[in-house]
Amino acid sequence: MNASLHVDKKQWYALYTKSRHEASVNNYLAARSIESFYPQMRMLSRRKDRRKMIDVPMFPGYLFVRAALRSQEHFSILKAPGAVTLIGNTGGAIAIPEDTISSLRIVSQKEALETGPCYHAGDLVLIVSGPFAGVTGVFMRNKGGGKILVNIDALGQSVAVEMGGADVQLMESYRKAG
Repeated sequence: MNASLHVDKKQWYALYTKSRHEASVNNYLAARSIESFYPQMRMLSRRKDRRKMIDVPMFPGYLFVRAALRSQEHFSILKAPGAVTLIGNTGGAIAIPEDTISSLRIVSQKEALETGPCYHAGDLVLIVSGPFAGVTGVFMRNKGGGKILVNIDALGQSVAVEMGGADVQLMESYRKAG
């Protein structure tokens, strides 16, 4: 038996789970009074029919467990349905510093995180969804909250249109030289 599995001091460890099982493993551990941390972030969903804010795992396939890895506790963690293994090397599971977990807790408490491509003023974009799908336009600016402003030509007039950032894609060959 590995000596690192007999540690009496509670420490944080990364637990690898089956795909999309993070929440169920977290709930299982909580029901057995095993401290765990499942960091999530809020993002704008990119479904074709609607846009809404959803919670997604910060580290898909992973959550963190605070435990003293005595044999029984180690076994209880790994028998959680969907749990695969504690991350480590041939010497056993590797502890994660407390300040790293504290930092992750702060980041996971933030409101919405916006992710996506970076557009620059003047970039040519193709509108891929919504009422202007198939129309090209010029990216003007990011308005925040997942919204952008795109300038399009309509009936000989230049029109600024506000839309979701996920509704456009960059026409790479026409990126404005900056």
